[in-house]
Amino acid sequence: MKSRLLCLIMIFFALNVSGCYYSHLASGQLKLLWRRQPITEAAVDPAYSKSVRDLLGLVESIRSFGRELGLRVDDQYTSFVDWPGDRIVTTLVRTRPGSLEAVPHWFPIVGSLPYKGYFDQEWAEAEATRLRADEGFDVCVSAISAYSTLGWFADPITTPMLERGAANLVESVLHELVHATAFLRDEADFNESVAQFIGQHAAIQFFEQRRAEGFIDLPDPQTVRDAIADRDAMSAVILGFRSRILEIEELTDHVRRRSEIEVRTREKLAALPLRVYDPMAVATDARLSDACLALRGTYLDDGPRHEKVLAALGGDLSAMIARLSHWAKTKRSAEEFYDLSASEAAHRTR
Repeated sequence: MKSRLLCLIMIFFALNVSGCYYSHLASGQLKLLWRRQPITEAAVDPAYSKSVRDLLGLVESIRSFGRELGLRVDDQYTSFVDWPGDRIVTTLVRTRPGSLEAVPHWFPIVGSLPYKGYFDQEWAEAEATRLRADEGFDVCVSAISAYSTLGWFADPITTPMLERGAANLVESVLHELVHATAFLRDEADFNESVAQFIGQHAAIQFFEQRRAEGFIDLPDPQTVRDAIADRDAMSAVILGFRSRILEIEELTDHVRRRSEIEVRTREKLAALPLRVYDPMAVATDARLSDACLALRGTYLDDGPRHEKVLAALGGDLSAMIARLSHWAKTKRSAEEFYDLSASEAAHRTR
């Protein structure tokens, strides 16, 4: 009751003192709060399909697993919202002409972020059109099925989070729990890349350790590993494309060259020996605009550095999460996180 009262007070404050955009965010969050239903009730509610009920029944196992790893779980994902459509929010990432760096937005509490989210899809798309026409930005518009309020609210499971099955649900919840556990102000690339990295590795471990839940057939762990490996292979090709674009940006014929490189990149994607995804569909659907390349970099550029940290810790994901949590609490820089000697020194002084 105290938590709900605090949430309502914060939203009331936002509605009354902020501009239209922040009022819109507060209104959307308020809708989520009011529509929540305890998962224990929703999981047995015949109004929902069996597939929805089965996935909701899996959530407590995901929460328990996250807690075992050392993630901050609290009351996160103990409720469900039957939310219409394929997204909770629509995000915009903008880049200036010829740039592959996102132009950031500033927000209270979290600081600078490369994206801006809207509960209202039409508003987001209208803003994207305006940014392109009036300000000359390239804009990447994305549908987002899950997001974290960083522990400020008890985030619910929503219908869009369930649409792609158990593997996506597990990875999404664990990814968002990383955000609730540790979020470094003004370090969006670090925050997203570490959540992406831990979320994927934790999802694999989840399915390795929980082969069956009795009421639901879980994906084979190898299939989960293959799907993540497929995504890594796709990302490697697309990040390679981005590197080539950076190399030619100063050339007078860079537009023609870019077009040629894009064709070859789609051919490479179509030729990938993927195990789970359809390479032809991947090649056709790949978003290779400047703004979408900037967004992909936010999540993936630091992946190799996280891999080195995990390897240095003997592959112990819990140790990596503990260090991440410590870094956030002590407000140390993201760059220091990758310095194992600095990490070890920090832990010796705890």
